Amino acid sequence: MRRFLPFLQWLPTYKKRWFAKDMVAGLTVGILLVPQGMAYAMIAGMPPVYGLYASLVPILIYAFLGTSRQLAVGPVAMDSLLVAAGLGTLALTGVESYIAMALLLAFMVGVIQFTLGLFRMGFLANFLSKPVISGFTSAAALIIIFSQLKHFFGVNIPQTNQFHKSVINVVLAVPETNGYALLIGLMGIVIIVLLRRWNDKIPSILTVVVAGIMAVYFFRLESYGVHIVGNVPDGLPSFSLPEFSWPKIRGLFSIAVTIALIGYTEAIGIGKALEEKNDKETIDANKELLALGMANMLGSFFQSYLASASFSRSAINTTSGAKTPVASLVSMLLVALTLLFFTHLFYYLPNAALASIIMVSVVQLIDVTYPKMLWKYRKDEFVMLLATFLITLSIGLPEGILLGVLLSLLLMVYRSSKPHFAVLGKIKGSEYYKNVDRFGGDIEYRPDLLVLRFDSQLYFGNKDYFKKQLFRYIDAKGAGLKGIVLNAEPINYIDSTAVEMLANAIREIHERGIRFYIASAIGPTRDIIFNSRIIDELPSEHLFGRTKEAVDFFDNPDSLAKVGDRVAHESRTIGE
Repeated sequence: MRRFLPFLQWLPTYKKRWFAKDMVAGLTVGILLVPQGMAYAMIAGMPPVYGLYASLVPILIYAFLGTSRQLAVGPVAMDSLLVAAGLGTLALTGVESYIAMALLLAFMVGVIQFTLGLFRMGFLANFLSKPVISGFTSAAALIIIFSQLKHFFGVNIPQTNQFHKSVINVVLAVPETNGYALLIGLMGIVIIVLLRRWNDKIPSILTVVVAGIMAVYFFRLESYGVHIVGNVPDGLPSFSLPEFSWPKIRGLFSIAVTIALIGYTEAIGIGKALEEKNDKETIDANKELLALGMANMLGSFFQSYLASASFSRSAINTTSGAKTPVASLVSMLLVALTLLFFTHLFYYLPNAALASIIMVSVVQLIDVTYPKMLWKYRKDEFVMLLATFLITLSIGLPEGILLGVLLSLLLMVYRSSKPHFAVLGKIKGSEYYKNVDRFGGDIEYRPDLLVLRFDSQLYFGNKDYFKKQLFRYIDAKGAGLKGIVLNAEPINYIDSTAVEMLANAIREIHERGIRFYIASAIGPTRDIIFNSRIIDELPSEHLFGRTKEAVDFFDNPDSLAKVGDRVAHESRTIGE
């Protein structure tokens, strides 16, 4: 049962002394979660109370099914923005229709995540490379910030998926700025930043919420045009199934897949970071998919719009001393108590205060250091990051992440089609064979022998490159060349197309009167050699365990004939 129910791994060994730490961590995160959840619901275009609904059932489910001990699940800025972007492209009329589609989207995301976990396909998230995620995240952070400027300035700003149009709309709306709303927003940012620098144990976000409510209440700022949250429905969310229909599911499918993969990637990335800090490994990628999928599916039945892992709340949960998911259950309980008894306290909460909370939270997602490092050391990956960033800003969020993944795959294919091909030489006074371009004058030069290393698998995508480079090096050696040794240690696979190429290349080399040897091939590669046409062109005694042995055999065929034959015989029978 522990294999299927991760909570059975920590609950039976739960220690009483942990409860105090879990309680403190849970209350700390819960105090942050209430206003943050409401703020993130605004990003998603939902009424603020739905951010609280998303902080109940998903947290409860993940606490029992998740494999991380400190991961804090609930509404997050990135996924909330994706919800808004996905639903914004649909022709929806009315708040109720929008909410219904958001709940259906949460259910679909859950189904996709659960299905991927069921079929152990967590590896798919690996296709979201770090440059793509960094470019996408930074662009999304800018979009989130600009989406909140309407609350920050207290004006109506038309929303658009194209960033440059958002900038124009903001500039045009600036003359209509409500000074009181702007002052509240600016003070909110200043308070959060200063308190975090002065003493990060003080709940800065809660301070902004309380200060904003008091300012509006005592100075009656709503009468001066300051927009407030207003009535927040009290009580726990009721059970209801999402509104299923094929046209709606079809319209949401692409954005659901995008959110499912991004949400999972966020959770795994944050969970792994927490593991490194705590020096304790518990994360299981496929079980995380199952846990997140179940959390979103069941959460949608209780009016939760979407949930994933939060970096800020997870970090606070860890630094506050959380030992187990009991801390998350305490946070969930605090949200439930708020819904039952304290929603009226948020009536006068100004939207500008929530906007300031969002803006300070997401500005941390803009990473400048990583692009600088890529520009210095990996310019091709920098171009990929920049392209993802610009596409996300100019076209849209789903298109940005999709084209970013496509670019990363194209880069991977390009690299594998032209891998590193090195000429090796023996270092003077040693038995080591190293790249001649790196060791220069330390290499013993031999006009009669060419030693090569191909640093990749051989397949249909790079077979032509391999053959072209091979014969280019052969022609460069000239007429004195008598033998070629291929160090095949990095070649972990040879597909059928490459087998034909290599067999033909060996035959052509032999026709030129040049002997060909393969050294250091691993077992699976030797199996392919012996079960393909290659062995028809390459004598079995020309296979060697080390490059040195192949060179010694070239110099004196009688000295190592038995060794080569033994290696060849073992290759036929057991491999490596």
